[in-house]
Amino acid sequence: MQKLTNKEEEVMKIIWKLEKAFVKEILEEFANDDQKPHYNTLSTIVRNLEEKGFVGHKAFGKTHQYFPLVAKEDYRSKYISTAIEDYFNNSYKNLVSFFAREEKISAAELREILDKIENK
Repeated sequence: MQKLTNKEEEVMKIIWKLEKAFVKEILEEFANDDQKPHYNTLSTIVRNLEEKGFVGHKAFGKTHQYFPLVAKEDYRSKYISTAIEDYFNNSYKNLVSFFAREEKISAAELREILDKIENK
């Protein structure tokens, strides 16, 4: 499974959310008009995702309805692991410490995580 570009990931998040969609429906999900790609650009991105094996399609005449072939959880698992290896010396402790230092996670949230681990 190859890493997606930022724009491909953005489009995949929409496809995962919608579960199946035509390019027009994907385009409508872009909230900000400044970041909304042109229809043809989006169509190219979706076709690239299909070539990479991330989406499939069902043809309806000349139009296609796209659906995910790769589960969001599978992609997330693969690339979270890679990020932890690359940026945190393969240490979840370093990852959690980073978020604590950056104040992205509170002591209460850490206690909640510990409770989940201990009660597992």
